Amino acid sequence: MADVNGPAVEHLRVRLAELHHALRGAVARQAEAAAVLTRPDLTPFCVTDEQVDALLDRVDAFAEGMTGPPSPARQAPESEQHLRRLAAARGVTLPLDALATRYGLSRDEQDALLLVAAPELDPGYERVYAYIVDNLNRRAPCVELLVTVIAEAPADRLALRRALGAAGRLRRYGLVRAAGDAPTELARELALGGGVFEYLLGWGGDVGILGHDPGEVTRPERWVASPFLEADRLTALGRALADGDVDVVGLWGCPADSQLDAAQALAAAAGRPLRRVTTGDADDLRTAAALNAILWLPTDGREDRADEPWASSGVPLCLTGATPWRPPRLLAARTYAELTIPPPGFPERRAMWSSAFPVLGEDVLADLAARYRMSGGELRAVAAVADTGARLSGGHPVTDHVEPAIATVTRGRSSGAVQSIIPRRGLADLVLPDAQLAQIEEIASAFRAWPRIAEAWGFARKTTTGGVKAMFTGEPGTGKTMSAEVVTGILGLELLKVDLAQVVSKWVGETEKNMEAVFRQAEDSHAVLLFDEADALFGKRGEVKQGTDRYANLEVGYLLQRLEASDGLIILTSNLKENIDPAFTRRFHFVVHFPRPSVAERRRLWHLAFPPEAPLAPDVDVDVLCRLDMTGAGITAAARTAALAAADAGSAAIGMRHVVRGVSRQFQREARLFRPAELGRYAELLTDNGSAHA
Repeated sequence: MADVNGPAVEHLRVRLAELHHALRGAVARQAEAAAVLTRPDLTPFCVTDEQVDALLDRVDAFAEGMTGPPSPARQAPESEQHLRRLAAARGVTLPLDALATRYGLSRDEQDALLLVAAPELDPGYERVYAYIVDNLNRRAPCVELLVTVIAEAPADRLALRRALGAAGRLRRYGLVRAAGDAPTELARELALGGGVFEYLLGWGGDVGILGHDPGEVTRPERWVASPFLEADRLTALGRALADGDVDVVGLWGCPADSQLDAAQALAAAAGRPLRRVTTGDADDLRTAAALNAILWLPTDGREDRADEPWASSGVPLCLTGATPWRPPRLLAARTYAELTIPPPGFPERRAMWSSAFPVLGEDVLADLAARYRMSGGELRAVAAVADTGARLSGGHPVTDHVEPAIATVTRGRSSGAVQSIIPRRGLADLVLPDAQLAQIEEIASAFRAWPRIAEAWGFARKTTTGGVKAMFTGEPGTGKTMSAEVVTGILGLELLKVDLAQVVSKWVGETEKNMEAVFRQAEDSHAVLLFDEADALFGKRGEVKQGTDRYANLEVGYLLQRLEASDGLIILTSNLKENIDPAFTRRFHFVVHFPRPSVAERRRLWHLAFPPEAPLAPDVDVDVLCRLDMTGAGITAAARTAALAAADAGSAAIGMRHVVRGVSRQFQREARLFRPAELGRYAELLTDNGSAHA
């Protein structure tokens, strides 16, 4: 333990030795001042003429030195430099140095931190502090003490006063906190933040969590954002904000996950730091003013309140929101300008992907830009996860980790209203007629091509429907849901299956609210949205005969509008196309009908129903089984029942008698009449199974 803590403690000893010299100087100055000002016979009763003259001389000297240049930065003594070299040779960083680097602390700020920490080491410091401030009731470290000990020149004292204020780094990050009430800021007592003392002594801790400024917004090292955020119009607004021509700028049209990028771009154009509103009161404005920063206020869902301080302040404001927020009181009191930020089009998205992954080829970039509409923050997360994967893989290029990183960032945002399905089956598992199979592939190709056609070729101006919409119709078990999974797998996306029982509500307006959450989740996750058995939601509108009919028609109208607004891939399945409102059918780019499988398709389905590992007996006659009129789902269920029957009987293989039992049970589940004659010579197995039907 001593070996681990040794460099940290030794560093504190070296720094405290330097501060002890400063303390002795402060004590000597206080003793000299006391000798001049103290008259035992008169001081308790009045201020003498000599004392007033001495005090005036002191304040005159301070006032004359206020405008002088600050002292040059003090250099670390050789003993401290030597200690740093020893620590570097051991591959460690001294805790105080790590703290100073992480939070940008100057040497004076470090000394202030150590003086606040010193009474934790030895209570003797408290009486020394009380002597220096000439008040035995003030033993805790305070602003006056720190300024007196660390800074001698008036200009240095003012600079340190500012650094020790509420907007200074020590208090803003919480490394030092104000303790108790004080009549003046100079008398403000200070205490260490949680965990700082232990960290300085080398007792462990994470330097990154010792301090936190909730309002601080830093520009990421890897800047990935829409090229529009660097366009002339936004740059001009930033310059106008910096010059004072405007002091409030509204950036509208941004979804929540893109507003940070827009605010950062504006602040960068203005050449000022950016701060986020935290408390919503005047403290935010005071801190922003002290740091010459732009204050960022996200406005979605915000109401204008008369007690909010924005209108009475001159601090530059950046407002962001999906929809404009324009309180008349604010606009009347401030100079205001605004800009609508369009969502990144296909060329912009491709440029963003290129910034995040410059090593990717043009075809890959175009494909990613077509499939994913990501914000800059999401792209930075994808790039970081991919970089980590590449480092841990032992030499595999980052390009191999892009798709897994996308899945990590975008997937798994499920809720009670949707079921997340990761596609596991591909085209080889799909048994359909050639025409339907070609349409399934065409849907995936169309979704990839649509952004380029809509934006680069201008077709978006010719239609109100975004994205790609497909409807699958056909009897249950014919492969509609599986085809949705296959399309999603081809695109490398996630499939979100809507749970209609969680979405549809008897309460007026709740269905629309639930549906909006579902659409929003699919868009945020860049997922394919599947409405299975969609008749309940997308049914035909009827004549209004009672109040509930009107609200049901309103729900259908909302769905029509929301379906058009979505840029994603949306798939509906229905057993009967006739049950779907014609207004929906007209909005689908693809309508695929799934027929019952033919004999040849059933043959393939029977082969696929048994996994390669399954012990299938030689007597299983697929030629006979494929003549039975069954759907793909029915065949899969019958094969599973056969396997269960074989395992239950202790059989080493799945025989024809087990398969016949599975087929019989499936016909019963479907409430269909099963004629033994359809099995030919295997009809007798029905009797053996006790499952004969008339």
